[in-house]
Amino acid sequence: MRHKWTMLCFAALTLWLATPAEPSTGDLGSIIERFVTTRFPDATSHFWVVNSTQWDDDEIVVDVNTVVQERFKQEPTESRFLLLIVEGKVAGAQNIPLDSPPDCQPEAQSQT
Repeated sequence: MRHKWTMLCFAALTLWLATPAEPSTGDLGSIIERFVTTRFPDATSHFWVVNSTQWDDDEIVVDVNTVVQERFKQEPTESRFLLLIVEGKVAGAQNIPLDSPPDCQPEAQSQT
């Protein structure tokens, strides 16, 4: 029995140490979930998928697809958003076409 606990603790410690550390922007999943439920308050069900992310210190840009089933609609609605998350909160959101690549680039640094 003692060996089982030792192995379990060793496995948990190994997994914890192997998890990559990321910049602190809050819980990204909770932030996206809060955005989707606020954006579609009458939805009966939904899910979302993160396509890509871009990190810059305490800011993150998230390209996310959402699929929402609203109450009185037969077909689910699919949408795509670029979210700007700053200090753990959505600071901006842009609805973009589903079939186009996002056109966002880091700001150019001016030399003065």
